[in-house]
Amino acid sequence: QVRLVESGGGSVQSGGSLRLSCAASGITYSAYCMGWFRQAAGKEREGVAIIDIKGLTTYVDPVKGRFTISRDNAKNTLYLQMNSLKPEDTATYYCTTRRDFGDCFIREADFGFWGQGTQVTVSS
Repeated sequence: QVRLVESGGGSVQSGGSLRLSCAASGITYSAYCMGWFRQAAGKEREGVAIIDIKGLTTYVDPVKGRFTISRDNAKNTLYLQMNSLKPEDTATYYCTTRRDFGDCFIREADFGFWGQGTQVTVSS
């Protein structure tokens, strides 16, 4: 059974930093595209960043230069370092992985396993 467990969320002031972690189990972690999505209150879930099996990364424009996605295959853990946080970054952040060996794009329909989410709140 695949299980993804996020941690590291919290409340920070604008300009602050947080590091999210996602511990994966029940999956050959290194073989799959993984990513982070987020959902703000009253809005649809949106992609944030993805990382493929070679470590190549893709970010959405609003987080480029501020967020860094990384993976530690030895620890089966995915990370999202978030710097220079803004109030508009406030959302529940979800870790996700593909369930097959397909290409790695920020496309929600491609991802089959999801964590329970961790809340990030940025105050101005």
